[in-house]
Amino acid sequence: MSTLAIPQTTTTTWNIDPAHASAEFKVKHMMIAHVKGHFSKVTGVLVHDESDRAKSHVEATIEAESIETRESQRDTHLKSADFLHVEKFPTLSFKSTDIKVADDGELKVRGDLTIRGVTRKITFAVEGPTPPTKDPWGNTRIAVSATTKINRKDFGLTWNAALETGGILVGDEVTITLDVEFIRA
Repeated sequence: MSTLAIPQTTTTTWNIDPAHASAEFKVKHMMIAHVKGHFSKVTGVLVHDESDRAKSHVEATIEAESIETRESQRDTHLKSADFLHVEKFPTLSFKSTDIKVADDGELKVRGDLTIRGVTRKITFAVEGPTPPTKDPWGNTRIAVSATTKINRKDFGLTWNAALETGGILVGDEVTITLDVEFIRA
């Protein structure tokens, strides 16, 4: 009698460590330089399939009110109905739908990004996750770095102003970068 070996899958759950999570963005200002900002309140979970990373799944939520660009008047404007409209849309979110492993080991994480109540498919290029590491307090951690570009108008972020010299005040393309540490649940 022969016994078939059934491959074991090892899935682990990891929670975003908000103290070590950064959601940053940059967008052209006056068509000449980038303005950068970040969101300080990021939460979420990764269900990591260690035997097949393509079967992993990630979800993240960002509190829109936590936007910060080092300029209080701009931050207030970004929170207003002209942009994020934080009173009506208090969070931004991402939920993965598909993960592919590239030849170089980098991950392509496709999913649904929701900003201002509008959901669009986007793909993050992801480095990681890193090998698990124990921190000084006994927690096991991993980290990822992810980047994508979106057109802000695709999410209803259409406010702009024309410049006297021609051109526009705010560029359409936004680069989003996430640097996140996860703690094993």
